[in-house]
Amino acid sequence: MPTLPFDVRNIRWNTLDGIDHLAYHICAVDEAKRIVDILFKFDAGAKILLHRHRADYATLVLQGELHIYAADGTLREIRPVGSYVTGAADGEPHTEGGGDQDVIAFFSNRNVEGPVYDILDADLNVVGAFGINEFKSLFDAQEPQPPTAVT
Repeated sequence: MPTLPFDVRNIRWNTLDGIDHLAYHICAVDEAKRIVDILFKFDAGAKILLHRHRADYATLVLQGELHIYAADGTLREIRPVGSYVTGAADGEPHTEGGGDQDVIAFFSNRNVEGPVYDILDADLNVVGAFGINEFKSLFDAQEPQPPTAVT
């Protein structure tokens, strides 16, 4: 059963060429504290590319069910809306995607020392990486959020 939709009226979604079924909005990059906070939107019924988390992280599913798949494509875990999960750096390679509806999840990456994510090929070779510098560049290039109203 679909979950209530997360209100995205003020979210400016971005995409990257070559990374299908995923949109992002970078909330913050704090180089001094080594933090990268991102909203991801995963397409329903689809998987993103194979990757490995290289920094400690916490996730909160805001809409839908986040499906986690092992590198061989086997469904490993389903995180329903409201799930809060923490993970350590250098976990197993995997892919992620949406269940029956698009998934929106908040990812807070902490203690970033090198890459946040390694992008992997089918043989688990690193073919790309995203670290603080890459996310800072993406953050600086994205359209800003509407201003917060103060009353």
